[in-house]
Amino acid sequence: MALLELDDLTKRYGGIVAVDHVTMRIEAGEVRAVIGPNGAGKTSLFHLITGVVKATEGGVRFADDAAKHGDAALERLGLTHIADRQAGFLSHGDQRLLEVAMALAQQPRLLLLDEPTQGLSVEETAQAVDVLAALFSNGDLTVLLVEHDMEVVFRLAHKITVLHRGSVIADGDPQTVKADEGVQAAYLGGFA
Repeated sequence: MALLELDDLTKRYGGIVAVDHVTMRIEAGEVRAVIGPNGAGKTSLFHLITGVVKATEGGVRFADDAAKHGDAALERLGLTHIADRQAGFLSHGDQRLLEVAMALAQQPRLLLLDEPTQGLSVEETAQAVDVLAALFSNGDLTVLLVEHDMEVVFRLAHKITVLHRGSVIADGDPQTVKADEGVQAAYLGGFA
């Protein structure tokens, strides 16, 4: 059984056909590349597969096991109430949490998060941090978080490594890093 099946997948934007009747089966363990010049429809195909946009015709099927892991990830992040909505119609904050849920659905041994609160409003950031803090609280997930918002970092991280000009200038728990004079000078501008 294929892990991912695209069946006659088509996307039209008015008179423009971005994806034209693509049929593809991707077996578990297969490495598949989709290549082509700019405007070939690669991004549109990706958005159809991930559900960001709705197909004009055809469909996408993902293996049942993966879907089960996806419904559990949605529950862990408090997103079950929006499970039937298209990703493109979600708030920016819910879209960012959906990205985390999609990663969790793969049952990773290590979750890499690159600026998960970037572009979020203050309210959305607070909501995302609350959800992520709850997710990380049971200790069954290893996470490497890259984040520019120091309040988010201090709230979520158990340990922090601080880089400056490519070198580590501090490494430790949040309180140790927060008190480090080199960190204050390099990144935080001092603490009151």
